[in-house]
Amino acid sequence: MTPYHDHNADAVRPGLIARMASEVIALVSDAGTPLISDPGFKLVRDARAAGHAVTTIPGPCAGIAALTLAGLPTDRFLFMGFLPSKQQARAQAIAEIASIRATLVFYESGPRLSACLAALAEGLGEREAAVAREITKKFEECVTGTLTELAARYADSPPKGEIVVVVAPPGEAAPATEEDADSALREALTRLPASKAAGEVAKKLGLDRRELYARAMELKDA
Repeated sequence: MTPYHDHNADAVRPGLIARMASEVIALVSDAGTPLISDPGFKLVRDARAAGHAVTTIPGPCAGIAALTLAGLPTDRFLFMGFLPSKQQARAQAIAEIASIRATLVFYESGPRLSACLAALAEGLGEREAAVAREITKKFEECVTGTLTELAARYADSPPKGEIVVVVAPPGEAAPATEEDADSALREALTRLPASKAAGEVAKKLGLDRRELYARAMELKDA
């Protein structure tokens, strides 16, 4: 067996690709499905580029298993892996996904869990969430609550084991106001003619295009 991980992947991969010319190479993980939050995708990419066939054997995946335990919507979800450890980078990553209307799935470690949950609460608002750990093992558990409640629960007692955090999608957005429409139209009119500006804002805010076009013409003439 040859170890293949984040710290040696670039050095080991060329040798593995070369061996594929005369051998069958299997990528095996001791922690769920290979390629999920690991550098395996680069091995697949380079193997295909070298003309080698690649097949897969489905296996367990902690992210998918946690979704089945969380009791949150599963029709649409986004897997985010591990958030950055540094506060600013983590906040930025959370801000980028705040408006996505999908259940969010994260991997996390015990010592970082409470800070991660608190950062999610600050960046996403008070959403329902679940913390699943040790899935399929003796001490499996899935604790549900709001992000703030879960952050407080684990603040003084970081859990052990492999952890998945599942966060509900955002609630329904409030209907757009006339002020929202005017602001969006004014911005769009700096770039587009009235008809296209009305179409863009209608799609963005879910408002009537004809009414927006009439308002756009008023704003242009004002």
